[in-house]
Amino acid sequence: MSSEAGSVEIPVEVSDEMMPGVVSMPHGWGHDKVGTRMSVAREHAGVNNNLLAPPDLFDPLSNNAAVNGIPVEVVPARS
Repeated sequence: MSSEAGSVEIPVEVSDEMMPGVVSMPHGWGHDKVGTRMSVAREHAGVNNNLLAPPDLFDPLSNNAAVNGIPVEVVPARS
């Protein structure tokens, strides 16, 4: 999955329970990175979806970073 800010590799499941064009991705903290010293978190790392958030994407009403509604593209991983 890629956005203008970055890309992540995640397992994908297609479901008719989601609206067409919508991606739902549970947030992980990326504790599987080299040098992380949190053994339990590292075992359940998950993918850090903040890597997809463009730095200039924000909610104009609150002026906070937008964590939803990030435009992404989903393509098969290259082998």
